Amino acid sequence: MNGGLKADLRRYPLYFLIWTLIGLFFFSQGLTHRLLQHDPAPWWHYLLSWLTGMYIWALLTPVLLWLGRRFAIERPHWAGRVALHLVLSLAFSVLQIALESAASYRLGIFPALMKTTASAFSFLLPMGIHGGILTYGAVLAVQWGILYYRRYQERTRQALGLELRASELQSELMRAQLAALKMQLQPHFLFNTLNAIMVLVRQQKGKEAETMLGHLSDLLRIVLQDVDAQEVSLHRELEYLRLYLSIEEARFPDRLRVQISAGEGVQDAAVPQMSLQPIVENAIRHGVGKSSAPGRIDISAARVNETLELRVEDDGPGFSPSVEGKGIGLANTRARLEHLYGEGATLRIDKGQRGGTAVTLSLPYHLCP
Repeated sequence: MNGGLKADLRRYPLYFLIWTLIGLFFFSQGLTHRLLQHDPAPWWHYLLSWLTGMYIWALLTPVLLWLGRRFAIERPHWAGRVALHLVLSLAFSVLQIALESAASYRLGIFPALMKTTASAFSFLLPMGIHGGILTYGAVLAVQWGILYYRRYQERTRQALGLELRASELQSELMRAQLAALKMQLQPHFLFNTLNAIMVLVRQQKGKEAETMLGHLSDLLRIVLQDVDAQEVSLHRELEYLRLYLSIEEARFPDRLRVQISAGEGVQDAAVPQMSLQPIVENAIRHGVGKSSAPGRIDISAARVNETLELRVEDDGPGFSPSVEGKGIGLANTRARLEHLYGEGATLRIDKGQRGGTAVTLSLPYHLCP
């Protein structure tokens, strides 16, 4: 309460200016009336009369504003507050007229009509009582309108703050989910590779196992450099893939042939980190791994309008309809695409041109930062 009253007093020059402008506006009306009626009263009587009345309202304004805050019309006491303000408006209207009557008499305004303070009061009361009640109501109406607007702005700021916080929490949740998917994907690949190394050791193929361990070390080193990145450039992704393929080539010597085709124009395109490796791993497992004959895998990248298409195709027997796309690698890749791009990315599994399986990733094309 005290803070609001102090603020009103600090803004008092503004209130004084507003009441002055209102007084000048009504003075122009009185001056027009004087000219039309050929009133012999000096024009400055009209000026002093209106400014006197307005300045008295200016003096009362801080009190009116305090009453407006103290007895705001709100549920559940709105009926009693309305009645209270009606009584107060009448009281302040009479008070303002009484003060204006005394001031007008002292200033000698319209002496023929205001010979004494009592006669001035008798003259001004019937003329100004209704206007005073309306003025009281207008002051409070403006105050409540401003307060309502400020509360609306505050609620809007709070809503935006809550919305921003919810968005931040959603982003944090999405990052946590993506991180969980990556952690699930990378150990899956790591365990498969370690299992392959174990098989080589049991087969007493020490040299091949040592070579595979070296390639695995190189791959882990480069992947860990980008462990916090959800997207990397296609050039970087192909580095991962070549190191991974060097491991697989140690498992399938003379049986695995890989062709990678990616033009210079797409090397800087952003792709999800480690997105190609699980697809190629599936192609090797379900293609080369299920056949004693040599197998081929073609990997291509091309920009089609605003889409980057990554395609992995093998010439193996293809997926069984009962297990197609249900492996952890492809399932996680699909989930990551949905989290990163929503409906802007797809993973499609088709029959390859050479009888095997073709997996196509379609991503929104944008450059990697």
